[in-house]
Amino acid sequence: MAETRSKMWRCSGCGRQFANRNQSHSCARHTLREHLRGRTPHALALYRAFVQMVRRCGPVLVLPEKTRIAFQVRMSFAAIRFRRDGLDGHVVLARRLDNPRFTRIDTISPRNHVHHFQLRSAEDLDSELFARVREAYRVGRQLHLKR
Repeated sequence: MAETRSKMWRCSGCGRQFANRNQSHSCARHTLREHLRGRTPHALALYRAFVQMVRRCGPVLVLPEKTRIAFQVRMSFAAIRFRRDGLDGHVVLARRLDNPRFTRIDTISPRNHVHHFQLRSAEDLDSELFARVREAYRVGRQLHLKR
């Protein structure tokens, strides 16, 4: 399947880019510093390891938002939120993948299923999670869409 390459739309309010014109979003500016401030060394180590995992897939934008840190190529394909004992995260897959690792799956369209997971230890950042992140990265590039 060919990659969708239409021009990205930029919000004039916050400057964020989206694959869809007038994409609904929380139009605000947040920083990584806001999210990282006061976190435990354990949570920060999990965050950094997750970012490294995501970046192994290819170029990515790290987008601090009000309640999460999102990862975007053309569209957001993954995100994390800090918790006291680690991170809660999700990846967007083009299919529903029932797996005990996922705490919840939300279907937002026939080709976009949000798979929620928890990261509580370094062992959670395994090859199975990397395979799902890599799959979600393709969704972020919109390779799952037909022309």
